[in-house]
Formats: sequence, C-alpha cells, structure tokens
Amino acid sequence: MRVLLIEDEPKVAEAVREGLEAEGFRVFRERTGEAGIQRATTEAFDIILLDLGLPGCDGLEVLSTLRKRGFNTRVLVMTARDAVADRVEGLDRGADDYLVKPFAFAELLARIRALVRRGNQELLCLTLADLAVDLLTRTVERGGQRIELTVKEFELLEYLLRHQGEVVSRESLSKDVWKEVARSTPLDNVIDVHIARVRKKVEVEPLPRLIHTVRGVGFVMSEHAP
Repeated sequence: MRVLLIEDEPKVAEAVREGLEAEGFRVFRERTGEAGIQRATTEAFDIILLDLGLPGCDGLEVLSTLRKRGFNTRVLVMTARDAVADRVEGLDRGADDYLVKPFAFAELLARIRALVRRGNQELLCLTLADLAVDLLTRTVERGGQRIELTVKEFELLEYLLRHQGEVVSRESLSKDVWKEVARSTPLDNVIDVHIARVRKKVEVEPLPRLIHTVRGVGFVMSEHAP
C-alpha cells in the first residue's frame, strides 16, 4: 500500500519509513505542508500520515485544504499536541484518527490497518479476471491457487494491477517500483527478467495471459491483448 508521510522531523520520519517498509508498505515522504498538499493531490495514496507541527502551512491547514478539495483519503494525524481541544480540532478538520507522539510503532501499524479496513474495501484487494492480490496479507491467488512471489515480484505485480488497462513503460517501472531516478540498460534487463518471472508464476497453462508486452513501449495488464 502507498503511504504519504508528511513529517519534518528527520528521526521520526526515518523510523516510521523503515518500520512501514519492513511491513511491505511503500512510503513517500514530504517535509512541508505545501509539498504534502501537492503530492497528495497529484498522486494516489491509500493513507496519509500527517504531522501537525509542520513549517509554513501546518498540518491542520493541510487537512482542511485536502477535505475542501474533496479528497477522502484516510488521514492519521501524528502530533505531540495531546490536549483534548487539539484532538477535537484535528478530528473536526477531517482527520480519521489521532496518534500522540511519542508512540510505539506497533500502535501506529495497528491504527493504519484499522483505518484501511474502515476504508473502501476495493483498496484491500486488486483483481483481474481470476487473479486476486490481497494488499493487507500480501498474498496472491489465481483460480483459487496460492502463488508465491518475492517482495519485488509482488511490488511489480501490484503496480501493473493498479494500472491495469494502461501501458506501463520501463521508465515508469524504474522510477516507481525500483526507485531509480535515471533509467539504464542494465535496469531494463532486470525489469524484463522480473516480468518473465511473474508471468511464469501467474500465467501457468492453460490459464490465459494477463501480462502483455507492447513492443517498444512497455507492458499492460489486461484480459485481452492490446
């Protein structure tokens, strides 16, 4: 799942990022409220972790702006402000939950999972034909049969499913799945190898193909060849 972390404290941000990535989440961090609003309104996220004490545009302003613009992504506020009035104001502005610093990582993780369960159930499972990917348990099944994937294979399949019906370029995979800024020929080869491995596991005969190559462009997940 994609998490937007809006937090200016480096130590807190790094601890949260490391913990969540170890649990299989993909974490994207912004350090200011303005940058957080820009990221939240131009990319899709499953949940936003929002610090209130941000420089410039503070967390409450971020929250109000997002809600006024109609964004309903779940928001978990993280802050050192523990007064009842602060919690009430945060919830009134549109927060879905409120966690006071310092907190145990286990509690943060539990709160995130609870919010996701309360949200749109479609976020929890990506499907195409008889292929199902459960984002909470990180399990994959096709035709009722469990498929074992490595971490990177799972991330690759999840990305393709999130963009099913769209042609995904190797450049996009390089940037969004492998987190590389510059595309290179060696990385293109790595991507192709991982695509082949996922295909081998997901497209066992006589099941129809779901991952199609668009020569010279990239790949597309679809029940039908492009």
